[in-house]
Amino acid sequence: MKLRFFFPMLLLLMNNVQSQAVKVMSYNIRVDFGGDGENNWEFRRDFLADQISYNNPDFIGTQEGKLHQLKYLDSALVDHEWIGRGRDNSETQGEYSAIFYNKKKFKLISQNTFWLSETPDVPESKSWETAYPRICTYGLFEDLKSKKRFYVVNTHLDHISEPARENGTKLILERISKLNTKRLPVILTGDFNSEMSSGAYKTIVSQMNDARNISKTKPFGPSGTFSGFKFHEPVTLLIDYIFTSKGNIEVLKFAVLSDSKNCKYPSDHLPVLAELKI
Repeated sequence: MKLRFFFPMLLLLMNNVQSQAVKVMSYNIRVDFGGDGENNWEFRRDFLADQISYNNPDFIGTQEGKLHQLKYLDSALVDHEWIGRGRDNSETQGEYSAIFYNKKKFKLISQNTFWLSETPDVPESKSWETAYPRICTYGLFEDLKSKKRFYVVNTHLDHISEPARENGTKLILERISKLNTKRLPVILTGDFNSEMSSGAYKTIVSQMNDARNISKTKPFGPSGTFSGFKFHEPVTLLIDYIFTSKGNIEVLKFAVLSDSKNCKYPSDHLPVLAELKI
């Protein structure tokens, strides 16, 4: 008699293991250029690292990080490793669109970085009147338990040129389509410097879901993501997103995190966090 109940319970437990939530964060950590005064990196890095550690995301798509900033986070996030390449093609200089991943839960299968230009495989290339070279970093990962594979893609679009943002998003989607011949799940994170009314945003949501819009539970936090370190003003400018491929990823929860310490944010952007079921 007991066996009748044992096997259904075993199947249920196995299904739960296969369907564990994957926590994904997108975070513009604000480049350390030494001109932010009391908001300089050295004054906020501990709290920023603690904030990430507390939320314990499996993947963090970062923007604006320089090598020494990424190394600091790497030392604080002991379960994580990271991938990426500087946008100026230097091993030590320039900003990265790096991806941190939990090495105890996921295995990196392959990775690459390309430039958002008409010659994406040419380092430091620029097109469409972009202010700086812009890049996109991606990795193919495998869940160590379920053996499911999926892509995580991270980028930072130009802050000046709308044509650069629109063409950059088209290029990213084209590259994903070319790579993803097996139609694996795809997670796209980034600072897109684009509001929901923009052409770049509309281009992406024509092919992918905005995680905020399809969350099973009510999205939590401010409506915007860019604060500019202005603690006493509402955060309404929305330019940071997590997008997911359609049909193979559910969004269980979504939040914009507005944590602060002593009336100061850890970055000029608020991080975006989503719990996904792949």
